[in-house]
Amino acid sequence: MQRRTFLRVGAWAAVAGLGDSRPGIPAAAPGPVFETDNAELLGAYRGALGCLAQNTVKVFEYDEPVLIEGSVYRGVWLECAPQESLVYSAWRPEAGFSTHRIFFATQREDGYIYCNTKMDTRGTGQIQMVVPIAATALELFERFGGDEFLELAYRSSSRWDDWLVRYRNTRGTGLCEGFVEYDTGHDHSPRWNGIPKQCPDRDARKMPAAPGIPRLCPDLSATVYGGRVALARMARILGQRAEAGRWEESAAAIRKKIVERLYVPEDAAFYDLDSANQFVRIRSDVISRVLGEHVVDRKLFDEIYRRQIRNPRAFWAPYPLPSIALDDPAFVRPIPRNSWGGATQALTALRAPRWMEHYGKPSDLAHLMTQWVRAIVAAGGLLAQQMDPLNGKFSTEDPGGYSPAALVMADFTWRLSGVRREADGLEWNCRLPEKSRTATFTLPTPRGAAVLRHNEKESVLSLAGRELLRVAGVARIVTSAEGKPQRLVGSSTVPVDVALAQPGGRRRTFHLGPDAVVEL
Repeated sequence: MQRRTFLRVGAWAAVAGLGDSRPGIPAAAPGPVFETDNAELLGAYRGALGCLAQNTVKVFEYDEPVLIEGSVYRGVWLECAPQESLVYSAWRPEAGFSTHRIFFATQREDGYIYCNTKMDTRGTGQIQMVVPIAATALELFERFGGDEFLELAYRSSSRWDDWLVRYRNTRGTGLCEGFVEYDTGHDHSPRWNGIPKQCPDRDARKMPAAPGIPRLCPDLSATVYGGRVALARMARILGQRAEAGRWEESAAAIRKKIVERLYVPEDAAFYDLDSANQFVRIRSDVISRVLGEHVVDRKLFDEIYRRQIRNPRAFWAPYPLPSIALDDPAFVRPIPRNSWGGATQALTALRAPRWMEHYGKPSDLAHLMTQWVRAIVAAGGLLAQQMDPLNGKFSTEDPGGYSPAALVMADFTWRLSGVRREADGLEWNCRLPEKSRTATFTLPTPRGAAVLRHNEKESVLSLAGRELLRVAGVARIVTSAEGKPQRLVGSSTVPVDVALAQPGGRRRTFHLGPDAVVEL
């Protein structure tokens, strides 16, 4: 591939302090800071960051520290580590890059990406993918730059797609096939009852002799789709127009097949299709994984959301989102540890912003995030893998120290009440944290510190010491990178009155419904 110079991403890259001697790895930079008078909340938040720091360690035959899963899972898994490290890059950019690079740097000659790397070994018995590594690598590049990193990510992700087409399309449908339970990371899920956990000889190319295998899997196919969308974008950035067009065509083709072959309209659900062309009719988080890659259009999303996701009898539990619908006969009770048979999983929660924001559901997302933060604080800051969707109690067998739960605590705190980067601008979430009287969020930006201060009356937005706006009421404000107000977004689950006051006395009041968007 011809090498190009395109270190980019505007001034945002400067915040990361690019210039580390390792290619594509930004140097450490000041991170975001959260303060509040709510000691329990602050303790849980700081505990989460401490957990993530402790879980950033070296693993088998790799020189750079990576963010491991934590708890009893001492390693990185393709299913989740790239997205987790992307979220963590808001605090430690270098961990985001190194955790991606371990998958790229160790990729086998035939294109296979190891499903995991632990402290003393690498795994080869399954594909175990959910959020596409191409998509998280692209977003990491868009945040921080790094031309060599993007080229590496493009080459590696392209070869991985080739491997999947070669070995996981045995039925010739163009969809991605699941052979074993661990392919989708659905440990102990009734979805995979009777199916081996790993491939024969721990070789992900080998299909087991099991009933109904291979299956056409909507979530694995959605991961392939999302990866191809990202690859098309990478190719355009790299100046490879013909390649970009090829990826766009292949993405469109698999997207069409997912909806046509694996969606059942009468159930408003996506299911596996086994080798006898019979659906495995268990309503699971497969549905939200398909939504996670934005496979469906808005009309179909609305139907699925109404009948499944937002249905309190199905997935909209008191503590969303269970891994099996509450009203599905396959829901497993009592809930065992490490169970994708019904428990509400931290990984599912961490993935929710990827699709709930895309489809315009910030208010329901805020409710989901609030419930997770409440549960962690109520548990004394325990950072556990899963909880009961009905009462928010974490599985007592879990020792804690689980990176996805720590990321949920840290990321959701900022998504609920903090100031965050949003594309080339800033997102200010005007909501006083629960049981707080005051709270302050400080985010370094190329134009100075973005500071969001909350008290019981209002939220005050300032950039580089200059006050931008005072906001009374729960809402989200989106501004340009320079601080110019652009949009007002309804992030409360009920209609609210929101007052905006700019320096100089100008004051406006809005009656804002959930998810409403007002151009400013």
